[in-house]
Amino acid sequence: MKIKIIPLILLLFLISCKNEPAKEKFSYERVQENEKSIENDEQTIIVLNSNDLMLFDKTSLSAKAGKNIKLTLNHTGKIGKEFMGHNFVLLKKDVDVNDFAILALDFKENEYIPENDDFIVHTKMLGGGESDIINFTIEEPGSYKYVCTFPGHYQIMQGELIIE
Repeated sequence: MKIKIIPLILLLFLISCKNEPAKEKFSYERVQENEKSIENDEQTIIVLNSNDLMLFDKTSLSAKAGKNIKLTLNHTGKIGKEFMGHNFVLLKKDVDVNDFAILALDFKENEYIPENDDFIVHTKMLGGGESDIINFTIEEPGSYKYVCTFPGHYQIMQGELIIE
């Protein structure tokens, strides 16, 4: 008798499941990279975010030659600039990133910005929750490297601004 009941119970169990997939008890959104830049007749607006993981959210930016560029750098983390500072330094063409970053180490009192003419523009050094806005124009088309000069960050925190 017990042998006949076990298959019946198994059959009822399988039928009760209805072959529906289990519902997830959480939801998530896929993170999509925002537009690299927004252009209008007057200027190109670029928002670049940095975080406590030593990352920029974009490694490639673009703008038009001769057009004003308004760049906002946000530090979305929580750690202060003494330990996890970030800046945006746009280098001139053909400037070696490694050489520039190593030189920057000697300029702590100047927020790690060397006193030379190897860069076009830079933001101030930011700590968690801070932002800085800079405006600039580049006349010559080409590829320009940008980097964070806080010690040890340049190897990961760099990208390129393409001027068309």
